[in-house]
Amino acid sequence: MNLRTLIFGSPMQTVELGDQRLPKVAALPVFGSDALSSVAYATEEILLVLVVAGSMLLHLSLSIALIICGLLAIITLSYRQTIYAYPRGGGSYLVAHENLGPWFGLVAAAALMIDYILTVAVSISAGVRALASAFPALLPHSLALCLVAVALMAWANLRGVRESAAVLSVPTYGFILLATGLVVAGLWHVLFGHPAALPAPAPAAHLPDLAPAAVLVLCLRAFASGCTAMTGIEAVSNGVPVFRKPESRNASLTLIWLAAILASLFVGITWLARALQILPAQDESVLSQIARQVFGSGPLYLAVQIFTMLILVLAANTSFAGFPRLASILAEDGYLPRQLTNLGDRLAFSNGIMALAIGASVLLVLFGASTHALIPLYCIGVFLAFVLSQSGMVVWWFRNKSAGWRWKAAINGLGAVTTAIALLVIVDSKFIEGAWIIVLLVPIILLMFAKIRQHYGRLSQQLSPRMGGLGDWLPWLHRMHPKVVVPVSKMHPGTLAALQLARTMSDDVTAVMVDLDRIETARLRLAWRALRFEEKLVVLDSPYRSVIAPLMAYLDEVDRREPERGRAVVVLPEFVPEHWWQNLLHNQTALLLKAELLFRKMPEGGNRIVIDVPYRLRSAA
Repeated sequence: MNLRTLIFGSPMQTVELGDQRLPKVAALPVFGSDALSSVAYATEEILLVLVVAGSMLLHLSLSIALIICGLLAIITLSYRQTIYAYPRGGGSYLVAHENLGPWFGLVAAAALMIDYILTVAVSISAGVRALASAFPALLPHSLALCLVAVALMAWANLRGVRESAAVLSVPTYGFILLATGLVVAGLWHVLFGHPAALPAPAPAAHLPDLAPAAVLVLCLRAFASGCTAMTGIEAVSNGVPVFRKPESRNASLTLIWLAAILASLFVGITWLARALQILPAQDESVLSQIARQVFGSGPLYLAVQIFTMLILVLAANTSFAGFPRLASILAEDGYLPRQLTNLGDRLAFSNGIMALAIGASVLLVLFGASTHALIPLYCIGVFLAFVLSQSGMVVWWFRNKSAGWRWKAAINGLGAVTTAIALLVIVDSKFIEGAWIIVLLVPIILLMFAKIRQHYGRLSQQLSPRMGGLGDWLPWLHRMHPKVVVPVSKMHPGTLAALQLARTMSDDVTAVMVDLDRIETARLRLAWRALRFEEKLVVLDSPYRSVIAPLMAYLDEVDRREPERGRAVVVLPEFVPEHWWQNLLHNQTALLLKAELLFRKMPEGGNRIVIDVPYRLRSAA
């Protein structure tokens, strides 16, 4: 067993993809950990706003929490319909793209990408803060702990979907059990007993009576902060294909369970904070103060803090489940680098996982792993996606007009209106605090999408056989004797140039393709027959989606054939983009293959001749 297998697990064949589907019990932690984790800080975010007015508005925290839960119910019903309408995965990007137009879909995608990165940063920073509340000595090391947590989450997801589900199950269900016990025990203590002693917080300053307008502004700001409780609720509809059959029904039930548990715990924690007169503190979270009063400082309190830390850190897994899938869809449509469509050895979108981990780590460093500094940036992206998704579903119902479409459209319309109002409130309340960064980032990401799409469009046009002058192509007559192998991926001018060069060297030329995509393989076979090439086309199977390993094995086989003629000569076609940065948008398979060919140790010493045939893309007119 090599080190890679030890760390990430044994490679899995593509045919095993169906075995990675999840039952409802395993899917709830994967797609619900983000939403459930918000229980740990949503109440505190409400109180942080209301405490500005002293103690006079703290009693409104429960009413604000109930309003948020009402909005949660509307969103849950709306996304339940999205699950049935888009069983292949009804992410906001797909819904908005198909029903409102490409640019609306891209806005939703940009918003969701930002939200996914923020979810990782906020969840992990909040989890480390929960741990530091119980162990204050860890507070100076918060950033380092956050970066380690991001790395561990990325590693767990690189091992595959089922592996990450197994990692998440115990912390998620443990947190649900402990939080439910905390709410029940707190209710009992408040109504019939006496909570454990806790040093009374410093009394809030009593300010003069506020004008109604000021009270309204504070309540709206508290509502905007508390809406963090709803982030992640859309993740279930994004990942419908991951559920076991019947996918839509299992995803719908999981969404309902998630919303019910989230609402119950959120309202319960907020009620306890109000009943116990808890105020936000600099060095201890609100949930920690509640647990200390209800359970004392014993084992149950420590268990609450540890499982809170775990659920907050592991809540990032919702993003690790959603971001790579969204990125792969965008990459398939040509808006992100195509490497993001690649499934890794463990049938996970490895490149997307690594991109998310890097983005979240950069954000944590920039904001010093401060939860309160990151929260103002939160919610805007997800609520923008809510609005576009629900608006797109209204259009979908009007187009399809299936049974009961009017009242279903009304539900999605209500979801669109309510989330739009919430979005306006959030933007207005958080704009100066940092939300302007998100407002600026969305158009920058849209510009990036457009540039990448433009590059791939020019690439497709220039690599088209019609652009290569196939009708003018004639084989060269000069012949030589070596065994020549030409790796190919598709028919384009670069492929023809490599074949022409190979023909000048020998009459023993073989083209080799690794079968990674049945459609592309069929197209190449068809083009090969249509052009009546004399050279043999060999298609290599690759159950583990590797390009290099099958090619190396085939070259070894050719080397053993008539060894007196020497090793096979490789003629490698490779296109060169117009600008250096465009190399980042491609898989660099030719570069990796060249490195393997040039640096691989050969039996009995010696080297293999590798001839690179570059095809330079032309500048845009």
